[in-house]
Amino acid sequence: MRLRGIVKYLLVMALIAWVGTMIWQTHKPLPPGVHVSSVPTLLPADAVQFLSDLTYETPQGERRSEQAIFEAVLKQVDEAQSFIVLDFFLINDDMGDPEKILRPLSRELADHLLARKRVLPELQVLLITDSINDVYGGAPSPLLAELQQAGMQIVRTDLTPLRDSNPGYSALWRGVIQWWGNSTQGGWLLNPFDRGGAKITLRSWLSLLNFKANHRKVIVTDRADGRWLALVASANPHDASSAHSNVALQFSGEPARAVLNSELAIARFSGWSGKLPEVSPAVVPSDAGSIELAYLTEGAILERVVQEINQTQSGDRIQMAMFYLSERSIINALRRAASRSVSVQLILDPNKDAFGIQKDGVPNRPVAYELVEDGQGRIEVRWYRTHGEQFHTKLLTIHRDDKVFATLGSANFTRRNLADYNLEANAAFTVNVDSSLAQQLDAYFNRLWQGDAVNPEYTAPFGAYQDDSSARYWRYRVMEATGLSTF
Repeated sequence: MRLRGIVKYLLVMALIAWVGTMIWQTHKPLPPGVHVSSVPTLLPADAVQFLSDLTYETPQGERRSEQAIFEAVLKQVDEAQSFIVLDFFLINDDMGDPEKILRPLSRELADHLLARKRVLPELQVLLITDSINDVYGGAPSPLLAELQQAGMQIVRTDLTPLRDSNPGYSALWRGVIQWWGNSTQGGWLLNPFDRGGAKITLRSWLSLLNFKANHRKVIVTDRADGRWLALVASANPHDASSAHSNVALQFSGEPARAVLNSELAIARFSGWSGKLPEVSPAVVPSDAGSIELAYLTEGAILERVVQEINQTQSGDRIQMAMFYLSERSIINALRRAASRSVSVQLILDPNKDAFGIQKDGVPNRPVAYELVEDGQGRIEVRWYRTHGEQFHTKLLTIHRDDKVFATLGSANFTRRNLADYNLEANAAFTVNVDSSLAQQLDAYFNRLWQGDAVNPEYTAPFGAYQDDSSARYWRYRVMEATGLSTF
């Protein structure tokens, strides 16, 4: 009886420790550089540029891909003067069907960085990335090692200070598993990122199950004219993602400083102790500015998105192009907007392809069905016609009488991406409805919604992937609420 009482006591104490860890690790203070909302800054039209990548098939079956984002990234690298700071979630050549890979983006970016470093040996290059590229320590990246050997500073983000999106599992991870060592010599389990590659350890798989990441996609550089230039995107320098459709915004001025400051804070809490050259950005005139732009990260993105949707009135128009849509506060805000006679148009990825793996449409298809059913005829959904690649765009625009609000970047509209769990980065801006930037955004969305002479059907009607399965709907709700998901 005494032994049984001791065991019972230990189990109760373990349960208390587990629950306490879950509560603390989902509510603890955020580290520096997280949940950033910079002061909105007026910028002139020539200080901001919208970019997009688009892959599609013509009616004749010809596969085409329009690429602009990494052309801009590589040009930034080539023109950098004293520093380059990059933060990309994926930078590798793993995964995917070789026939679907469009470009060796990871190698292209590495080659441009190496070339610029040879031209300017004093150039400071800081690359922040996620440990997914080293398979969580189980398979060190040869590409990152090459860049480090060339004198670049490589920082694998320390995810430990971040809150846990999968608290039930992560509490066990923090208390027990994280202390296990890992082997860089490989293991006995399949590599989830390179099915034909070397096997990996159980420790790498257990780390993966935390489902947390530095998911940002940004670059900041200085230029010959003294301006700092930032680019915030939904695109990764990842070979298997090179055919994905994506969007980006490139801008200079004070918001670029906000991007840099946040990235340096991420690097520092991840163990970086270096420093960049002490240079100050040239001032971008704002007296004639027509674009009000702010840099937002993590939960600040959610706050601004819900605020803007809640402020819509009858006659306004909401347009969203999104890879994952599942965050309940945004879904509910869209439903309320529809009840106020706001028009809502959504272009979603059908969630059927993931690097050669077939998916069943969760979460987008159950969410789309819910919105269309509850939208009083004012919420319309179309599906981007993917062919092995993904519609990886993350873009929201809200059209009012004289202004257009927009936000784009790395953040899917999911709990994990917007509730201060993952690291995410977006630009948010407001422009006059008759501005060139507003017209570009409108033309981009309407091209996909309506088609054009090149391709009359970039998107399919809602019925093509309509899904009223209550089982999948409630599976999505449980996965979203608990964090037991990859979205």
